[in-house]
Amino acid sequence: MTEQLAGIDPAVPPSGPGCAECEQHSGWWVHLRRCAQCGHIGCCDTSPAQHATAHAKSTGHPFIQSFEPGEDWYYNFETEEMFSGGPELAPPHSHPADQGVPGPRERVPSDWQAHIH
Repeated sequence: MTEQLAGIDPAVPPSGPGCAECEQHSGWWVHLRRCAQCGHIGCCDTSPAQHATAHAKSTGHPFIQSFEPGEDWYYNFETEEMFSGGPELAPPHSHPADQGVPGPRERVPSDWQAHIH
């Protein structure tokens, strides 16, 4: 994977430690994904609201990277392929480890598994 891949901007920091839309609406998520072009943090497709995919569809930004501790894989929405070895994005590379999965802990319902896709 080349450092100059269209749709990936290694210099852009993440938008925050959690899903931008879930934070606005006091929601919760299972896992977090980071837009590799603009840094938007959205929740994964297992999460109730699926904001990362919604962001990709509304903006046309083709790549996300996992925003989970210890994961650095990318996903290309255009080709529907996962890959590793892409450019290193600006830190931080994941949400805070103490945030919990699913998270954030204080907003996750006790029956959270009944709400996932």
